[in-house]
Amino acid sequence: MILRAHNMTRERRRVATHPPRVKPELVAHQPNDVWSWDITKLAGPVRAEFYQLYVMLDIFSRYPVGWRVEHHEDADIAQDWMAELTALHGRPGAIHADRGSAMTSKNVAQLLIDLGVARSHSRPRVSNDNPFSESQFKTLKYRNDFPERFDSIEHARTWCKDFFDYLRHEHRHSALGLHTPASVYFGTAAHIQAARARVMAEAYAANPNRFSSPPQPPKLPTAAWINPPTPQPKIVST
Repeated sequence: MILRAHNMTRERRRVATHPPRVKPELVAHQPNDVWSWDITKLAGPVRAEFYQLYVMLDIFSRYPVGWRVEHHEDADIAQDWMAELTALHGRPGAIHADRGSAMTSKNVAQLLIDLGVARSHSRPRVSNDNPFSESQFKTLKYRNDFPERFDSIEHARTWCKDFFDYLRHEHRHSALGLHTPASVYFGTAAHIQAARARVMAEAYAANPNRFSSPPQPPKLPTAAWINPPTPQPKIVST
């Protein structure tokens, strides 16, 4: 009673506190500015057996710069794979990932330090901090031909090869002005865009009455954001 009266019944042990995680904000203005990667499970032939699909995306072009299917999520595999990708495509400015064990491993962290590549991570339990990887996995798993289960790891690798070949070279993405990820990543989209504009201009010149205004091809992307900054309200002076 005496302690309560003097407000001395509170917890007096030191309690660990954790500052809130900072929201990641990254922008890509061209290919290889920012890559994003993640790992998703693919169901194997029997219950509780899964294969692990690793995918690295260039967020500006949505181009999958690399993928692989393995039996396990493993930091050593991730480290070797990322070293191969940076040797093949060059070093990006930053690599973003969630907080899975492979993504936050010392192996991967040290590799990126050695390469001079900035690391970025999603906040815990915030799925939309890694939107490009999440969207790509949704595209993969919502395909009509996506197997409910894969017969073997070889089956999973064969299916994924066909999918990523299609995604890179045939899929015309609305956010890319209906260009393919490969066209934007490797820099051919501008020439294709100019050719589209010429064809549309010729069609308009030949039959202007068919159009309400001169047609223009969809615009190419100029930026890709992970969490664009929230606009600050304008202060109106009185």
